[in-house]
Parts: sequence; C-alpha cells; structure tokens
Amino acid sequence: MPTTHLLYLHGFRSSPQSTKARQVAAWMQAHHPTVTWWCPQLPPSPREAMTMVAPGIASWPHTSMAVAGSSLGGFYATHVAETRGCRAVLLNPAVNPARDLAKYIGEQTAWHDPSERFLFEPGFVDELRALEHGPVARPHDYLAIIAKGDEVLDWREMTGRYPGARIKLLEGGDHALSDFDTHMQDMMDFLDLA
Repeated sequence: MPTTHLLYLHGFRSSPQSTKARQVAAWMQAHHPTVTWWCPQLPPSPREAMTMVAPGIASWPHTSMAVAGSSLGGFYATHVAETRGCRAVLLNPAVNPARDLAKYIGEQTAWHDPSERFLFEPGFVDELRALEHGPVARPHDYLAIIAKGDEVLDWREMTGRYPGARIKLLEGGDHALSDFDTHMQDMMDFLDLA
C-alpha cells in the first residue's frame, strides 16, 4: 500500500532544520504534497520524545504510514516501526544509544544553533534502554542507508542490527550523509509514496 503519512525523526542535538530534514520536506512539498508529513522538534528526554510523537501519529493508518530517522532518530524510528508495524527508513541509525550517549551527560548545544542549550540528564540513558527492541519483527519493512565512512557510528554494528533488511551500504560517506540527495530517490522508491 502506498505511504500516505510520513514521520521524520531527527538525531541527537539536531532539529527539523537539519539538511536531511529540509531536503525531505522540500521533496514532499514538490512531489507528494498530499502526503501527510511531520517532522517534530524532539525534546532531549527520549521518554518525552516518544510520548510527544505517539498522539501525533495515533490516528495514522499503520498500513500506509512510514517513519524515517537519522542517527538517534533512526533508533526512535525503529521503536515506532516495531510498535506500529509500519515501514521505516533508517539513515546511519544509532543502534546502542544508551551506551553511546552516556558520555554526553550534561549541558549540550544544539547543532544548528549553538546558542540553544539543553541538559542531557543521566536518567535519559535509562529512558533509551526502555525503548530498545530485540530483532526487528518485519525486516522487509526496513531500508537502512549506512555509510562505511561514518565517523560516529560503526557501520558493522548498524548493518548487524538489521539482518534481513534492505541495506544500502555506502563505501565512503560520513555520519551526516552529506550526499543524501543522491540517495533520496532510493528512500522514496522504498516508501512508495502516494
């Protein structure tokens, strides 16, 4: 069934103003203006982030909704896809953020606006653990675009987390997927947007 509703979840310290989020928003407006598109600003608390997202997508049809996420947003997108039974596109997804983000406890700055600060609290690590899932239930519902050149996350861990999923493994690249515009068509084809 074609995707009629698309949720995009940004990464840690990121926002709906990220390059990838803005590229997807522009694509949606230009090519699929009738598809419901939502890219919320997520709070630092993982529990609060998912509590905020849940009512926003509660009325979305799980058979024709999809979620995309980058980095920590990919971890969140996995949680949404497993909970709702929908398709997911993951862009260099975080697979063990409870471990990886523990070193960022304390005050952080927003990537797109360094004057914007937030506190990453110790309890957020436990909140991340609470959102972990075992092996994905429907690997065929996942597309992961993973760069071997990711300087933040290990591509072997990322690919190992999604056995049976469709994986586009890039030989180089970086964590930000700076060449995302060259991979967006694959993402949109997979999502089969209405």
